[in-house]
Amino acid sequence: MTQQITALVTGANRGLGRHLAAELLSRGAKVYAAARRPETVDLPGAIPIQLDITDPDSVRRAAATAGDVTMLVNNAGVSTRAALLTGPIDDIRLEMETHYFGTLTVSREFVPIIDKNGGGAVLNVLSVLAWAHVPTSGAYAAAKAAAWAMTDAMRTELGPRGIHVAALHVGYMDTDMVSYIPAEQKIDPALVAAQAITGLINGDAEILADDLSRQVKAALSTANTVTAIRH
Repeated sequence: MTQQITALVTGANRGLGRHLAAELLSRGAKVYAAARRPETVDLPGAIPIQLDITDPDSVRRAAATAGDVTMLVNNAGVSTRAALLTGPIDDIRLEMETHYFGTLTVSREFVPIIDKNGGGAVLNVLSVLAWAHVPTSGAYAAAKAAAWAMTDAMRTELGPRGIHVAALHVGYMDTDMVSYIPAEQKIDPALVAAQAITGLINGDAEILADDLSRQVKAALSTANTVTAIRH
């Protein structure tokens, strides 16, 4: 990517999304920081924009406002920790509506904009759980696995049009979403953001941000993906 970057980052008011937006700003990009409540965006230099990725009308309004985007970062997410067989079905639906259908809805609105603006890139924030499907987070893992398949299909479709699509895989980060995980098991989200944007700009198809993701990816050809995440 050689042109000036104009990025939209979903879920940019906190956690990894805020770090991704900050990383892009530090590299001279124009950044739309999208959130369901844009008043909670407190990142200097970012342009707050209202966006609920599960609301198609909200997505369309954001696309009408941010018509100069060349990079889309699909980061917004949720974690209900619902098990597939015993968890509330509404929680399981929420995971899929957010990570799969929400990401797809935003992509369908913004890909034509990126195309019109001469091409660019899309980053889908996934998870090590797209590969390691632990039952304690069955709904999340299933939704992220679906998003991984979507990412691969999008990459094949959009590559010839000059739009690079990448997936970010990472384990536990030091964010509110996994506050129940011991600190020593978590990576600094600022480091993840830096790796993600560098990988996206360099044209990497998959960005593995931590040792856990690399270990699980290496175990995909075996039956030990769940074992890898437990250790």
